[in-house]
Amino acid sequence: MAIKKYKPVTPGQRNKAISAFDEITAKKPYKGLLTPLKSTGGRNNTGQMTVRYRGGGHKRMYRIIDFLRDKDACKATVLTIEYDPNRSARIALVQYEDGEKRYIIAPSGLQVGQTVESGSGVAPEMGNCLPLSEIPVGTLVHAIELRPGQGAAMARSAGTFAQLAAREGKYAILRLPSGETRMVPATCRATVGTVSNADHNLESDGKAGRTRHLGRRPHNRGVVMNPHDHPMGGGEGRASGGHPRSRKGLPAKGYKTRNPKATSNRFIIERRKK
Repeated sequence: MAIKKYKPVTPGQRNKAISAFDEITAKKPYKGLLTPLKSTGGRNNTGQMTVRYRGGGHKRMYRIIDFLRDKDACKATVLTIEYDPNRSARIALVQYEDGEKRYIIAPSGLQVGQTVESGSGVAPEMGNCLPLSEIPVGTLVHAIELRPGQGAAMARSAGTFAQLAAREGKYAILRLPSGETRMVPATCRATVGTVSNADHNLESDGKAGRTRHLGRRPHNRGVVMNPHDHPMGGGEGRASGGHPRSRKGLPAKGYKTRNPKATSNRFIIERRKK
């Protein structure tokens, strides 16, 4: 998973650094697991713009990903490693012994021809999905459930992983990518290994056009607006804008937005690092 840097032949290539796509083995996705994906452009069901700076972008098809990994006692062979425009990680097309094909989040190092399994009693090897109660302490895992049978909810983006720190009773203690330490029921499933495409954070678009292809429109700062348009707007010259806050007036940079009465607070042992 190398990063490809370009010579500054054109202004747009001067700072461009994108994935080399070395690990991709298929040019076209498997049609049986595609579904249409409608672009909203930041509008709600009445056509009102509810999210600014979105619109355009290349048309996409959604790849149906198996986050449950609930096909137990049946080995699957990796057919291809593919690019997914809807997520930063790579995905793998696997075929089970009974012929069924599914997409899974590809762990780092997964190769075509390898076999993966899921369920209780399988070996805690890279790409296998099993309950946290059966994974050795200290193992790096990804695609973690929060509730049994819910499907993978945490550590799904490129290069992320959580570490199984300990087990206490019916709970497993995980150290998450954010630095948070929290308890998860030991019956929840996780996949062994780290998520693929770890160099994703080193990519640089190089030009505004590549950002537009992703469906993001130009974003203007609050301090350059008028007071009518933004709480940080106005002032003579390049005024700093006062306290950083959103357009609706919600403070940023240190203001806690988490509900102190959230039911999941009792599972969090140590909060994430600031």
